[in-house]
Amino acid sequence: MTAPSTFGLSREARNLHFLLTNLVEEVPGIQSVAVVSSDGLLLLSSDAHRNAEAREARETKPSGPRGSAADLATIVSGIGSLTVGAAKLMDSGPVKHTMVAMDEGSLFVMSISDGSLLGVHGNADCDMSVVAYHMALFVGRAGHVLTPELRSELRESLEQDPTVTRSTA
Repeated sequence: MTAPSTFGLSREARNLHFLLTNLVEEVPGIQSVAVVSSDGLLLLSSDAHRNAEAREARETKPSGPRGSAADLATIVSGIGSLTVGAAKLMDSGPVKHTMVAMDEGSLFVMSISDGSLLGVHGNADCDMSVVAYHMALFVGRAGHVLTPELRSELRESLEQDPTVTRSTA
């Protein structure tokens, strides 16, 4: 993982970057991670080095890049919205987490206290219980500091970063 620049960020924003880096580096099988705001905007990503590749792919292929942080954010936001709607229809309370197991990988989505979501793309060999445990640790450590001010700061830092793919949805 290429660590994003945290120069000029607040202590809370640097701490979130640190927690995200640790999540990716310490948990085997994680391919990428995205923190998405309640309105679907990418706030924090683990795969900054793939964003430049994604932007180049989008310029040559109008249908958009695959595998970039923006794509993971879109998927996480969509699944989060779908599961929240399902929980309301079933009158079952708020959604805590969602796991999708596929032949060649896994997708995990976990709610953060403010409506934001943590999304993890894991490979087929990852231990789902270990990934879920470490995601819960991340949410427990990060959820209380993800204030509207911090979300705004994270979003602005992504917009200023030339390696970040911007969604035009």
